[in-house]
Amino acid sequence: MTDALTTLLVLLTGLGGWTHIRASAAELQAEKDFPPEGEFVDVDGRKVHVVVKGESGPDVVLIHGLSGNSRDFTHSLADRLASSYRVLVMDRPGMGYTDLLPSDNSIVEQARVLKKAAGALGAHLPIVVGQSYGGSVALAWAARFPNRLAALVTLGAPAYPFDPGMPLHYWLNSNPVLSQFSAPLITAFLPDSKVQSELAEVFAPQHPPLGYGSHIGAPLTLRRKCLRTNALHRANLVRELAALEPLYASITTPTEIIHGEADRTVSVDIHAIPLAKKIVDSNLTLLRGIGHMPHHVAREDVMRIIHRAAHRAGLR
Repeated sequence: MTDALTTLLVLLTGLGGWTHIRASAAELQAEKDFPPEGEFVDVDGRKVHVVVKGESGPDVVLIHGLSGNSRDFTHSLADRLASSYRVLVMDRPGMGYTDLLPSDNSIVEQARVLKKAAGALGAHLPIVVGQSYGGSVALAWAARFPNRLAALVTLGAPAYPFDPGMPLHYWLNSNPVLSQFSAPLITAFLPDSKVQSELAEVFAPQHPPLGYGSHIGAPLTLRRKCLRTNALHRANLVRELAALEPLYASITTPTEIIHGEADRTVSVDIHAIPLAKKIVDSNLTLLRGIGHMPHHVAREDVMRIIHRAAHRAGLR
């Protein structure tokens, strides 16, 4: 029995070492293949990665969702907006190349940090656009810092508490003990076919646009620290939305709520429709047949509504 146990420990140690080597190599390759596209802003001693496009016009801040980074917006939307706006595309704390916050990584604290980063770049009253989880951060910005934005635009954003059940990988990676095993294994061994199937699911019933998969930099999210951060953001979201919900009625910022009627990721009935009823100065746009990624598959509609938000805010 002792010999068998020793052999097992040796095998497990070897597997752990091999996994660590593969994971480290994958992370180095990810950062080589997908380097920062923008600049770094210091906020309270931590770096916030911001891609700035456009030199004139109203300021627009773009905030990405879960499992993503600023490249989700730099694929096409940021460049299209840059002809009319100064666009600031931000990596959320702990994702992409923005530093993780030391303790509180709530949607409110993320909003505070991104607000300060925008202010450091001279964007004191931007139009704030958030997609999916980034829309929850944008809602927190509007609710908690109402004097620091000109207009709010949400794209497929969770706004209310929902079924807290999570996919297994989120549950494992949000656990402080289990994530020490699950995150390295995912970083080291997750096949590209799984990444592609996840992309297909989030875009359904549409398909990812040409070149999106090679641009988004999914391996950046598969780094161990990002896997843990991403899972914690998802695990805490329901509780944080429950705390934020009572503030929606106080939002007076011109608000545009965009949601695909065919969104399988964030329910339009649970989130967008009730939110539009709660925020008095809001317009709800439901996109027929569109899923969770309208900024890619219904880009012209999204741009038109951002223009409308700018007009309503007196910026155009």
